[in-house]
Amino acid sequence: MRNLFALILSLGVASPALAASGPFFSLGNTDFVVLIAFLVFVGVLFYFGVPKMIGGALDDRAAGIKTELDEARALREEAQTLLASYERKQKEVQEQAERIVAHAREDASNAAEQAKEDLKASIARRLAAAEDQIASAQSAAVKEVRDQAILIAVAAAKDVIAKQMTAAKGASLIDDAIVQVENKLH
Repeated sequence: MRNLFALILSLGVASPALAASGPFFSLGNTDFVVLIAFLVFVGVLFYFGVPKMIGGALDDRAAGIKTELDEARALREEAQTLLASYERKQKEVQEQAERIVAHAREDASNAAEQAKEDLKASIARRLAAAEDQIASAQSAAVKEVRDQAILIAVAAAKDVIAKQMTAAKGASLIDDAIVQVENKLH
């Protein structure tokens, strides 16, 4: 190994005047020297396991990237699940709000109809009560007029009968009434 290192140092000390002169397989040819230096460099890299270290580092890096991608994919799926859940909840809340509004409108409409019906019933009851009062008042007025008419008629009849009635006529009317009662009783 030391000999190889010494050879590389001696090649590095070579002057540019010696460059590319002579046969290809001689130390005086710079192309050959560069080829040997490159081969030695590659050999040193393989000796110390640099390709395995680079491969391992690249594998570790690839595994890390894969892990990050898997985490990102899982986070994305979780975010999509949460988004779908929130959208579903928002839709449910919207539907529930629409149902509540529709129910409230229906209740308000029913309450308005019920109030109209109650008002109509109340008006009908009041009209019926007023009609009953009017009929009662009319009936009372008619009865009062009849009573007054009867009283006036009785008084007038009394006056007429008193003026036209004589004692003989009164006795004959009493006799006729007794005969009629006897006929009806027998």
